[in-house]
Amino acid sequence: MAITLYHHPWTRAARVVWMLEEVEVPYTLRFVDGYKGEQKSPEILALNPMGKVPVLTDGDTVLTETAAIGLYLADRYALGKLAPLPDDPARGPYLRWSFFGPSVLEPAVMAKVTGWNANPGSAGWGTYEDTLRTLEHALEKGPYLLGDRFSMADVVLGSTMRFLLQFKILDPLPLFLDYVGRLEQRPALQRADAKNAAVANEHGIKD
Repeated sequence: MAITLYHHPWTRAARVVWMLEEVEVPYTLRFVDGYKGEQKSPEILALNPMGKVPVLTDGDTVLTETAAIGLYLADRYALGKLAPLPDDPARGPYLRWSFFGPSVLEPAVMAKVTGWNANPGSAGWGTYEDTLRTLEHALEKGPYLLGDRFSMADVVLGSTMRFLLQFKILDPLPLFLDYVGRLEQRPALQRADAKNAAVANEHGIKD
């Protein structure tokens, strides 16, 4: 198997398992025990100096950052299916919403939760309230970010929304709950959840 995911089921690496299941390519999970500090081992630091997972290797290609991993996998293994072609008008919205999660939603939610006092005119993510309105705008035509067409953008942004809703740090608006509920019906996500749970069970990781 050319693809290896350095993985811990309680990190963003869990989302990458869903990405891999969607593109339906063989891969190997390499468990990294964060409780023992293995993410700071020389092996991991050589791949990602941040000392974090996920790290995905595909032959000689090394990738970090979940959005980048998702876009790479879709372009390489599901272009025209999970990723619009470069000349497809849907390519722009696809990229827009793929980067909205890590670039806007996550920092906006963290600012709200932790009380960061960032000037909305200076911070790249604006305000939490604007973020919610923008998410509603993205989803109101549904059922997915590209209308009737499911894409890797739904995995990238949808997995972030799912996590934030589970931990009750994103307002549970009906539109958000309906969207995440649709995503949870996808067989690839169900397989990913099962694989992440199996890894947690194998290594005695409990809530």
